[in-house]
Amino acid sequence: MTVAHPLEIRQLLAEAAARLPGVEGRHEAELLLLHVLGQERSWLFAHATDPVDAPAEAAFRQLLQRRIDGEPVAYLLGRRGFWTLDLAVTPATLIPRPETELLVELALERLPPDRALRVADLGTGSGAIALALASERPQAQVLATDMSEDALQVAASNAARCALDNVRFAQGPWYAPLAGERFNLIATNPPYIAADDPHLLQGDLRFEPATALASGADGLDDIRVIVAGAGAHLVEGGWLLIEHGWDQGPAIRALLEQAGFVNVSTATDLEHRDRVSLGRRP
Repeated sequence: MTVAHPLEIRQLLAEAAARLPGVEGRHEAELLLLHVLGQERSWLFAHATDPVDAPAEAAFRQLLQRRIDGEPVAYLLGRRGFWTLDLAVTPATLIPRPETELLVELALERLPPDRALRVADLGTGSGAIALALASERPQAQVLATDMSEDALQVAASNAARCALDNVRFAQGPWYAPLAGERFNLIATNPPYIAADDPHLLQGDLRFEPATALASGADGLDDIRVIVAGAGAHLVEGGWLLIEHGWDQGPAIRALLEQAGFVNVSTATDLEHRDRVSLGRRP
């Protein structure tokens, strides 16, 4: 009788990478296997010929199949890096994306590091924006809000794990948790996809919370609410920054100007697409 020998790490990864689509297949396979083995990527290079025991192989194959079925890697791992932070993510939160770091950069440019400023992050999800700003501006007080209690629990746990004590959390729609308060800067990555956009039925978006993605027929319903209400919650000279879709810059600049904002502009991402529109309350 032939005895089956355990597969080596390199063999298992090669087999898995062949089953995953796209150029990221090998990288994703490595992330999943390292997650199962509890190891960092640097460990992999010296252990490529190590055998994988049966329980670890079974657990890896289960994760691999879920990825083949379309589940985002971030949900399978339960975490995603953003800015300088390693954040827990769950299906209750959007997956933080590199493009959103532009919003953080633009906000930091408007938040002097030597002042005790007040910042709000509307629709915080995993807390990515709020925690990135809090980590870079320890003198600032940051309020992170979300409609979802589950999302706020994830964000609060991320704040605790990152040892950030200058962030507080509040539940409610847009400006409801900000009643009576004014801020030096309000940042938000709100839902901005049109409700009938076919992309909502493709890729990772199928698994992310729909209420955090879609916003009316043109994707601007929530942004209209945010722009209209911002003036009542910004100090004089305070800034509003909104992340949005690649083709929404002109419409959002018009909304900001109609609401009385000045210094209105749109910043583009690394692919030269409109990504963040902003304006200052006079």
